[in-house]
Amino acid sequence: MKPLLQLLLLLLCVPVFGQQITGDWNGLLNVGQELPIVLHIEKTESGYSGTLDSPAQKAFGMEMSTISFKKDSLTFSIARIGMSYAGVLSNGEISGVFQQGGIQMPLGFSRGAAKAATQNRPQEPKKPYPYKEEEVVFTNTKGGHTLAGTLTLPKSIMPGKKKYPAVILITGSGAQDRNEALLGHKPFLVLSDYLTRQGIAVLRYDDRGTGQSTGVFEGATSYDFSYDAEAAFTFLRQHPEINPDQIGFAGHSEGGYIAPMIAARNKDVAFIALLAGVGQPGDELLVSQGYLIGKAQGLDESMLQSNKLAQQNVFAIIKTHYGDTPRIEKEVEAYLRTMFEKNPDVLPEGSSIEELLDQQLSSVKGDWFQYLITTPAAPFLEKVACPVLAINGSLDLQVPAQENLQAIATALKKGGNTDVTTVELPQLNHLFQHAETGNPSEYAIIEETFAPIALQTIGDWIKKKTTK
Repeated sequence: MKPLLQLLLLLLCVPVFGQQITGDWNGLLNVGQELPIVLHIEKTESGYSGTLDSPAQKAFGMEMSTISFKKDSLTFSIARIGMSYAGVLSNGEISGVFQQGGIQMPLGFSRGAAKAATQNRPQEPKKPYPYKEEEVVFTNTKGGHTLAGTLTLPKSIMPGKKKYPAVILITGSGAQDRNEALLGHKPFLVLSDYLTRQGIAVLRYDDRGTGQSTGVFEGATSYDFSYDAEAAFTFLRQHPEINPDQIGFAGHSEGGYIAPMIAARNKDVAFIALLAGVGQPGDELLVSQGYLIGKAQGLDESMLQSNKLAQQNVFAIIKTHYGDTPRIEKEVEAYLRTMFEKNPDVLPEGSSIEELLDQQLSSVKGDWFQYLITTPAAPFLEKVACPVLAINGSLDLQVPAQENLQAIATALKKGGNTDVTTVELPQLNHLFQHAETGNPSEYAIIEETFAPIALQTIGDWIKKKTTK
């Protein structure tokens, strides 16, 4: 989600027996460009040791904090950079998932030269566009920083209208640019192109501290980000080609958690579209997310249940002591340490309790994470009076469709909102791509960036709500 919402999957790896893995392995990590990654794995008396190189970043010999290879499964982590990897060896090649900072990406390794991943993104628009583009800058006066973005406007005024309706796009979790670029895809570029061609102006912007926007991203919560988006709303209301009474928001993932915050306090918001938006409380969402993604990645039921229990206990500590980070960190560390000491079999070979604790505590002590766990979406949704569209893909493993669509509808209804449309789109994942399983490891290898049925659903609904 991010991207994508941050996933807390506790490392409870049960050792199993495996085959030869020692030697050098080469892979290419797609982060918008191909980044070579080299593994060096050696056999030791107690198991394995290894290092990782990222030559393009001039980073060599980064020691693995943990490494385990049993049967055909390889897992390793490097605590100091907050990354982990889980893969399977088959036919002389390793296929798996790289994870760092809440982002998951597919990454494979082979013995020879790394295989370049060819990416075809047929939906990305090519210039010249049949509409206007404006590079804009606006200020969040509450935060004291500026946001930079792109405003796209249809070239001709729609029949019978003097000004355009407009939608502001809000990205998902993590520091995102205005296109919400991830894993070789640019979902917001595709969405803005489609909507603008439908006669709707679109503003998309770089998150604070990202791209051309100023400010500091780290330490900010979803509530803080809501004021960045509201600054975009204030800016658009002054634009000479925008109808100030027909401006709304479309938020993806965390953006769908943020949009109701704005609409709840600002009654001038004309509509909100929640794209894989959050309805469940944050702790319930992450437990569901952890279970579903873990299952898709092949974890057995006992491990899934152990992860679930550990997450629930950690989240309970956060909710009980929210606002007292030192105490949260102390109690979570004590809980996990006791769990690891009582169950030493869960530690991957060559790893230590201290290294695993460092990995887990880096997430739970953050302000963003604690806010998500302790601040449910429902109270904001109950105060939203404008029209609401909520859509999810049936294969969304990060924000499960049925649970979240139902929670959103229930909260809106409780608040008296009757202009609510919920849609579950079959066979679509969290990014609204047609998918096989919904596993995040599929995101990068799917050519489609944004399913046409999802684009049409969003566009048709916004036009319907702004043609009065």
